Amino acid sequence: QVQLVESGGGYVQTGGSLRLSCVVSERIFSTYGMGWFRQAPGKEREFVAAEKSYYSNAVKGRFTISRDNAKNTVYLQMNSLKPEDTAVYYCAARPSDSRWYHVQPEYDYWGQGTQVTVSS
Repeated sequence: QVQLVESGGGYVQTGGSLRLSCVVSERIFSTYGMGWFRQAPGKEREFVAAEKSYYSNAVKGRFTISRDNAKNTVYLQMNSLKPEDTAVYYCAARPSDSRWYHVQPEYDYWGQGTQVTVSS
């Protein structure tokens, strides 16, 4: 069974930083590309970042996606956080040959989400 388990969410003030982690089942980590999406209250889930170095305009320059192959983990470093970054953040895995990194149906596996709240 494939699992993606996020952690690292929390409560932070405007301008603060958080690092989200997503531990991925070993059997897919080397052959899948990873992405991060988020869903704010009352809004649809949206693309945030994907390997390798694709970002939405809303987070470009503030967020960084990276991976540690030895730990089967992908990270999302979030700096200069804003209240509009408040959302549930999800990591997801798509086949590595997929070019559609921002398209949600391209992703086969999803984590359960982690809440990020940024206070003003």
